[in-house]
Amino acid sequence: MKKNILLLAMSAALFTTSCSDFLDVQPEGNATTTTYFTNDQQAIDAVDALYERFHQETLYGRELFWEQGAACDVVWGRGRGYNSLATLRYTGDESPLRDTFKALYVVMGRANWAIEQLVGKQNKTTLTAIEKRSLGEAYFTRGWAHFLVAYRYGLPEQGVPFIRYEYIDGGYDNSIPPQQASVIDNYKLIIEDMDKAIECLPRFEEYGADDRGRAHDAAAVAFKAKVYAYWATWDATQWENVIKMVNELETVYGRNLAETFAQSFSSDFSDWWNKEYIWTIPGNGGSQGGGSEFPGVSLENKGWGVYNGWGQNKPSYDIYEEMAKDGEGNDRLVRSILEYGQEFEFFGETRRFFSASDVEAGFMFNKYLDPFKYKNADTEGYVNTNGNWPTVRLNFPIIRFAEMLLFRAEAYLMTNKAASATADLNRIRLRSNLTPLAGTATMKDLYHERRCELAFEFTDHLFDLKRWHRSSNAEIKALAAAELNAHPRVRHYADRSNPDSDFTIGDYQDYQNKATYQDYMMVFPYEPSQITKSNGKLKQNPGYN
Repeated sequence: MKKNILLLAMSAALFTTSCSDFLDVQPEGNATTTTYFTNDQQAIDAVDALYERFHQETLYGRELFWEQGAACDVVWGRGRGYNSLATLRYTGDESPLRDTFKALYVVMGRANWAIEQLVGKQNKTTLTAIEKRSLGEAYFTRGWAHFLVAYRYGLPEQGVPFIRYEYIDGGYDNSIPPQQASVIDNYKLIIEDMDKAIECLPRFEEYGADDRGRAHDAAAVAFKAKVYAYWATWDATQWENVIKMVNELETVYGRNLAETFAQSFSSDFSDWWNKEYIWTIPGNGGSQGGGSEFPGVSLENKGWGVYNGWGQNKPSYDIYEEMAKDGEGNDRLVRSILEYGQEFEFFGETRRFFSASDVEAGFMFNKYLDPFKYKNADTEGYVNTNGNWPTVRLNFPIIRFAEMLLFRAEAYLMTNKAASATADLNRIRLRSNLTPLAGTATMKDLYHERRCELAFEFTDHLFDLKRWHRSSNAEIKALAAAELNAHPRVRHYADRSNPDSDFTIGDYQDYQNKATYQDYMMVFPYEPSQITKSNGKLKQNPGYN
């Protein structure tokens, strides 16, 4: 059977021989599959390799965020050669799509092999507590990676490639993973993996300080809530499961909102593990480079001569305008977006923001700037000393409880429980000192709150729009269509180096030939070479043939 990069990514020979911290994003050592699972440390090392890919640039470090240019909240800030990601003219051959797709199958391949080995050992003897936890982590990361592929490529009439090694007699033969008949089949498999993860994983509170940031059972419950929400696009009965999962997070696992909006974006370790925490990529800054590099990626290019920010991904005027509907200068807006003239601390100096480099946006993210405020941020371990790998001390959010409340509010609205949705949305608003909703919540309120609360986090605003465009609710469908068919606006300043300069509001000056959105664009096309190499095993998504 002909092989391709997809099956190679799913193959087992992908682990590293050296001991590694799960925050370490740099690959180490030579590939081997022969020295794992004879003791606890080997199980830890094997599982640490599962986290590594998520932390790298190819996934949550940067590449996933390029896709957001097709919505109206984020502009790229710098020109790129794959504008088709922002113009909805997808080819599947864009390097961020290509590389992300392959990286996710590497994770699934590593997790498959770890699960196969640990289940095999479990069939012969009792696993140690560390080995049982490692098995849970492998189920969790397999489900996480599988989900990212499933909703971005899968449709009811055609799922995404996936196979489980542990159920194949005689071991996996490295053939191309079969494409599931429907994305609903993929979602069912992901839910099963998360359920198995819950059986094996400890509570977050059971972890010692050195292991915080590893997978825990509440994080798997939260992923189930997300899976059910995406599944509900095709089967409205799944909204009840969303409500059930979020209720469980609240009542069984004690999740709640943090005291302040800013607490979830703090560089102070004492703020990290608050009640809102569910799942993150912890970053330790310093010279080790652990965590996501996105805070440095989105920093002003060259950091006003102080630090090597990359100048990529900036807020649009559209998201500023949406947030300002709650009142200019409101807590959530000020903590999320820097606008011209706004004061902020940068390497111990109070500055007034301006941006003189790259394609003009007029704004910068403020959510991830806290580690940069210290006078000696680099030498004191808050910011990576290597500006070419600008990770920082930050608990970079992937899922927090505010998002879970927003999913539950959406589920309530879709099941005719608007009063309950109102209560959830008002909890989020009141936490940021915003005025409660004037009346009963509508889908327009849900759209506003989800867009503003989660701005610039990879909760995937673009795919919120795409799934809403398929919604049976006319209000949310119209809002999604309006944004999907718009081009982002920015502020254009007469003197970009002057915080007090006059400005006009106009189109962002890059990727302006946006296509009219059509439903087939909900998912990405597979890379054409994958289709060719598969000898018919992989079917291209409809609309892209």
